[in-house]
Amino acid sequence: MYKTQAESQAFLRDFKPLAEEAPENREIVLCVPYTDLGTLSQQLHGGRIRLGAQNVHWEDCGAYTGEIAGAMLTELGVQYVIIGHSERRQYFGETDETVNLRLRAAQKQGLTPILCVGESKAQRDHGETETVISQQLKRGLVGVDQSRLVIAYEPIWAIGTGDTCEATEANRVIGAIRAQLNNPDVSIQYGGSVKPENIDEIMAQPEIDGALVGGASLDAQGFARIVNYQ
Repeated sequence: MYKTQAESQAFLRDFKPLAEEAPENREIVLCVPYTDLGTLSQQLHGGRIRLGAQNVHWEDCGAYTGEIAGAMLTELGVQYVIIGHSERRQYFGETDETVNLRLRAAQKQGLTPILCVGESKAQRDHGETETVISQQLKRGLVGVDQSRLVIAYEPIWAIGTGDTCEATEANRVIGAIRAQLNNPDVSIQYGGSVKPENIDEIMAQPEIDGALVGGASLDAQGFARIVNYQ
């Protein structure tokens, strides 16, 4: 929940020229608050930066005050949507079952969902990382087309805490996630205190295809350094 329309436009003015330096095969997606989607869609139209939203409802329309439907997003040129982020699960009662409904609705509307999975500190300390993530995948991916899907592994204990999962451990967990999928070519990202200082090491890992960036994406210069990882 960051950046007004004016702030998002100022960010884009600084970020766009820096993002143009990234290799052509790197996909850059900005997942912004709903109020910023319209203005950014106009400014990004025809460019290489894609637009994403932070959630979508499972119904096409209806009496769901405060929610947003897939068609409302695609009309604005949105191509991606984050689903099941740990903050949605923690603060707003999102479950694996509602995550699944949202995933299927997103794909029905032509959106590519970014499914977030990950364990808490207590779950990791009890050795439950693989069990928790396996359940999230098993319940979340029912009826989901894995050829139109991105997955983000975000250990909850590493989000906004400054604690980053060791790159080799993130690589191991992402490898375990990939082993559970029907489609091994699904793009699997790491998210959790991704910073300019650690992006090169993270992206050097063979199983990690990308990064889901939180707080570090708010600064144009810093985020550009992440996009332009070495």
